[in-house]
Amino acid sequence: MTTINGSAVRKVVIACDAGMGSSAMLAGQLRRQLGKHSVAVEHTPVDAIPADADVVICHQGLAERARISAPDTIIVPIQVFIGDPAVTRVVKAVQTGGDLDG
Repeated sequence: MTTINGSAVRKVVIACDAGMGSSAMLAGQLRRQLGKHSVAVEHTPVDAIPADADVVICHQGLAERARISAPDTIIVPIQVFIGDPAVTRVVKAVQTGGDLDG
């Protein structure tokens, strides 16, 4: 299992399969929450995750594809795009400098 300290996170990617709905809303929400911590947030297809991503957040059904697309990156699977505790864990790690694994 890979671990990163939240203070080292510079790019979070919200990966989705086809839609732009809830995952795009989550990306916007995270831009507001993490922008003051100098963290870029991008919204990309799960099969096109940028190599410089530190953390990838995606629906649990896409987690294996995300691991193939970004094998050395922290993958945080979620069940729902808005209000998922795993997203809160990512935000808290960045804000407090805590460890994040995935």
